[in-house]
Formats: sequence, C-alpha cells, structure tokens
Amino acid sequence: MRTIWWDVTANTVKMIDQRRLPLALETAEYDDYRAVAEAIATMVIRGAPAIGAAGGYGMALAARQSQAKTPRDLLADLETAKAVLDAARPTAVNLTWSTERVLRRARQSNHPEVRKVANVVLAEAEHIADEDVEINRRLGAHGAAIIPIVPDGANILHHCNTGSLATVDYGTALGVVRAAVEQGKQVHVWVDETRPRLQGARLTAWELMRDGIPMTLIADNAAGHLMRTGQVDVVLFGADRVAANGDVANKIGSYKLAVCAQENGIPCYSVVPTSTIDLGLPNGDAIPIEERGWEEVACFGGTQVAPDGVPVYNPAFDVTPHRYLTGIITEEGICYPPFGQSLRQAKERAEERIRKHEA
Repeated sequence: MRTIWWDVTANTVKMIDQRRLPLALETAEYDDYRAVAEAIATMVIRGAPAIGAAGGYGMALAARQSQAKTPRDLLADLETAKAVLDAARPTAVNLTWSTERVLRRARQSNHPEVRKVANVVLAEAEHIADEDVEINRRLGAHGAAIIPIVPDGANILHHCNTGSLATVDYGTALGVVRAAVEQGKQVHVWVDETRPRLQGARLTAWELMRDGIPMTLIADNAAGHLMRTGQVDVVLFGADRVAANGDVANKIGSYKLAVCAQENGIPCYSVVPTSTIDLGLPNGDAIPIEERGWEEVACFGGTQVAPDGVPVYNPAFDVTPHRYLTGIITEEGICYPPFGQSLRQAKERAEERIRKHEA
C-alpha cells in the first residue's frame, strides 16, 4: 500500500489523507506544489520518509507549473518552491534532504530544454519514492535480528506511527515488526495511543489489524506500568531527525519511554533511514522543535475539553539523548555507540550509493 504516488495520466500527486483514518480511506490529489506544502503542514501526509517523498513530488509539480523559458529560470522557480516546501515542517530533515537532492539533480542535468529538466526532476522524485521502499525493507531485515524469540512471542512497545503510512511503503520501526513476522517470529505489539493526534490509535492500530499482527492499544501513560511489570521485551520508535552524536528527535513522548526502558533494563531502538541523520547538527539541542496549535491539546474529537482561554504548550517532538538508546537501526545496519562514528559511517555508505546513481 503506497502512501503517496505520482499519477502519470493526470500529472498530479496523490496521497492517502491520513486525517480521515481509520474511519475512512480517502485519497487527496494535488497539482500545485503550494498545496502539497499545505498538505504536509496540516498532516494530510506525515512521517519523516513520507514527507521526504512529498517534498520530491512537490518539486516535480513546481517544475510542471513553471512558466520558465530557460533552464536557469526554471532552477530559480525550483529554489522558490524548495523554500516553500521546506517551511512546511521544520523538524523532519527528510524534507529538506529530498528537495535539495531533487534541486541538485536538476542543476546537474545540463539539458538545454526546460521540458527535459522538468522530466529529470520528476524522475528523481520517483526514484526517491521507490528507493524509500527498498531502504525500508533493508532496515527492516537488519532490525528483525533484535526481536527476541520468546515462548509466548516478543512484546514490542511502539510509539506513534512508523508503518506504510509514515513512509512510501512498508515502514521503519513497524517495518522491523513486519520483517520479524515474515521471518516467522511471534510478536505482539503494545500500541501507544500517541497523544495529542493519536497516530498510534488511529494509524498504527489500523495498519497492524489490516496485517493481522497481534496488537493491543494502550493509553500513553500505561507504558511505564507495562515495562515495570515485565510485559515489554523491546521498545521501538522512529525519528524525524538524528543529530551527529545520536540524539534523536521523535514524536513527543519518546523521551520518557527511552528513560523508562533504561530504568527497567529494556533495550530501546530508534529506527531510521540514513536520510534522517543530520551530521550538520552536533547534538539534539540543535534540532528545531515544531510547536503546533492549542486545539490539538484543548480539544478531543473536535470538541473542546479544556476551559476557554487555557494556555497550551504543544511541542510536536521531544529529543531523546543518545545515552538512552541501545542502538539506531538503519538500512546500512544497526549503529551502536559510539554513535558519532557509526552514524557517520552509515551516512557515508548511503551517500556513496546516491553519488553512483547521479553519475
């Protein structure tokens, strides 16, 4: 099930509208890159890898929309589009990584015709999307090794949504779960509801139930009890950005899970494609944390549940210091401490593949 794709007949971008799930499976369609940026900001599409793919396709739409007569003017329009798309969600580095990659490919094309440069842009966006599926399957295979084989099945605690809906297909942390199941391992997933937008309750539960993978939905505040009473074997979550030292920014609530896991002697892993690694940031304190609207906290199901005028602080992400992580699972293998070295090596291997593709 692809979350986002290019409609070759209409020359539009289509994506599953994740705001409608689990009650309705609906598709949104866009022919304007500015509308794609709005879709990212309003979480029609979400999840760092999926946002990256959306950024690539947004650039392809910008190339199609451009009225430029020369490649130079087209590049200028693409730079404008990149700025608009990048601003849609500041924490997920996959977005800027993707738009920069598409722009770099356009600059390298050296085609004298605008139409051919636009075709290069679309081809690179398609390649990023297809590559994401391949990457997820590779990191899933690496990560399945850490799922223990226990008599009654491994209990995995999972936060937010990291499955097909958060990627182009297959998933990151949920990709690890899927890969373990494909290897014949018995698993059960504790699914955090993930307040305030309930990505676990709405999206992860929906995906796992469709796949027939045993799961149980829990309130976020139940996770600590499960860990203390020996009902969790491993904690898995994704990340929207990983700093050079291994600090990870992920959906709000991830930090307390990692701290509680360490207190109870439970391994905790972040699962990410190398595109999420930002070696330009020395540590998690340098990661920009997006803040979202008051209504996500003060309202529930469209009904206000807090007093009028209540002050609200709503950070969408928190940072987990690397000392609370057992490892970081990537498509290049599992990175272990010292993360400064292992993450750099993984990133370099991945970038070498990109260079070979561009050559």
